[in-house]
Amino acid sequence: MTSVQMPQLGETIVEGTILKWLKKEGDAVERDEPLFEISTDKVDTEVPSPVAGTVTKILVEEGKTVPVGTELMQIDDGTAGGVGDAGSGSASATAPGTSEIPRASESPSPGVTDTSSEPTPPPLTAVPTGAAAAPLPDRGPRSQILSPLVRRLAEEHDLDLSRVQGSGTGGRITKKDVEAVIVAGGTQPAPAAAAHPSAVQAPALSPMLAGAGEEIVPLTHIRKAIAQHMLGSLQSSARAWTMVEVNVENLVRLRERSKETFQEKFGAKLTYLPFVVRATCDALLGYPMVNAELRGDDLVVRHFVNMGIAVSYDAGLIVPVIRGADSMNVPGLARAIADLATRARAHQLKPDEVQGSTFTITNPGPYGSVASVPIISQPNSGILSLDAIQKRPVVIDDAIAIRHIVNVSMSWDHRVMDGEVATRFLARVKQNLESWDFGELLGV
Repeated sequence: MTSVQMPQLGETIVEGTILKWLKKEGDAVERDEPLFEISTDKVDTEVPSPVAGTVTKILVEEGKTVPVGTELMQIDDGTAGGVGDAGSGSASATAPGTSEIPRASESPSPGVTDTSSEPTPPPLTAVPTGAAAAPLPDRGPRSQILSPLVRRLAEEHDLDLSRVQGSGTGGRITKKDVEAVIVAGGTQPAPAAAAHPSAVQAPALSPMLAGAGEEIVPLTHIRKAIAQHMLGSLQSSARAWTMVEVNVENLVRLRERSKETFQEKFGAKLTYLPFVVRATCDALLGYPMVNAELRGDDLVVRHFVNMGIAVSYDAGLIVPVIRGADSMNVPGLARAIADLATRARAHQLKPDEVQGSTFTITNPGPYGSVASVPIISQPNSGILSLDAIQKRPVVIDDAIAIRHIVNVSMSWDHRVMDGEVATRFLARVKQNLESWDFGELLGV
């Protein structure tokens, strides 16, 4: 008998939510066959089975958030003995590339807490913006272990974490503790006094119903996370926007004559995106302020590129990251983009693959967009948008000609750079796309 546990999907991940069970009790399962979908504060993913056998028991229902190491299900894999016996097995379901985690009977990782049955959090009040938060009081060995999500929520809503006694294991402050205070407007409302037996109870208010032709669809956790991230970006950055027109006639012709050969040679479809990523990486190295991050009163200027690529999938939008993109050629970028996009849409990305970007590119062009103003993905200072390539009349040597033209635009943070730097950067991208010999770079 094998016990399947909540896997550790990243160093900072301490809990996960069961989104959907893909197997039910009595189902046969093969090794590496997906068992369930889970969500963390960074990514959604399917978790494969560590063994082949038959599902005998499911221990956690859909929608519950449990700490890493929690026993989720049991699989009869033909091993002698029951769970916990000397002859039994215990396995952690792990996403590809992740490490094994402790057995459920062992002590969980520091900071792990069960949020599925947390008591009502104690009072917490908001502090003025800019006020220094006092260090967390020592309420046990885990009380000062905070997940990045808890810290970010507290910072965004100016909450003083030193005043809250966490409801998690060992006094750790959990996401639900902070969310409860945010909903209450900065202070936790006092519990209502018990009604006297003779008191007349008012009828409960019925939930809001949809009107004619309306449908109420609860926000998914991914949609909520996107909303929070996008709103936070607009509130924290001074977004400006610049656009250039790029003549990509030579690039279009190259792709048309090379795409079949390229796919046979490199095993990936040839799109325009890897060309744009390559041209953008060169421009970022030439104008590193565009690749910088604002941290307090300091600018962190990077001389390497971890490129975030926005990918639309069934749950919303996610930005997997190509690390070291500046050191990759066009075929390497094409394969990396295809791999990340495919695994993103299959919910198979690991948390480390959706963080650490230094710049972001979004590509709404295939959907028909001709000009877009994207929101900056924090903590980046810019995001470049590649819109639809269209045939347009242009003036070349005082004559009108038809060429393939694309709008390439960038939303940028005016706190980090000024218009001259942003415009020079885009001009460099334009020059690269119009003048580079991509046939040589393509290797076909």
